Amino acid sequence: MQGQFGAAASREFVEQRASPRHALDVEIRVYPRGSSVVRGHTVDISESGIAAMLLVEVPVGEIVRLEFILPFGDVEILAVVRQRTAFRYGFQFLDSGPVRETIRRTCQELAITQTTSPKAL
Repeated sequence: MQGQFGAAASREFVEQRASPRHALDVEIRVYPRGSSVVRGHTVDISESGIAAMLLVEVPVGEIVRLEFILPFGDVEILAVVRQRTAFRYGFQFLDSGPVRETIRRTCQELAITQTTSPKAL
């Protein structure tokens, strides 16, 4: 293992995730309680959550409604704001049901296409 914050440590941390993340860049709408819609772009997605870049602050810990479009269908799902680093927010999905199947199928497809595509240098 390299230093405390070295590449090997980072890989170990990522590999410990229950659901791997997959790069995804689509428009997202976030609906905080008692506020108007916040628009942004996603960064990545997993079966358990999504990360997005937002220019308007959304409080960590708040439950929000998310709306975005995936290749296998439109998604409207409740999520909790788990983390924030500058303009990047991490959301954990709360809903279950048919919309989670849309997310799961998209993650499976992204896992295939992103591992078979040449990586950018």
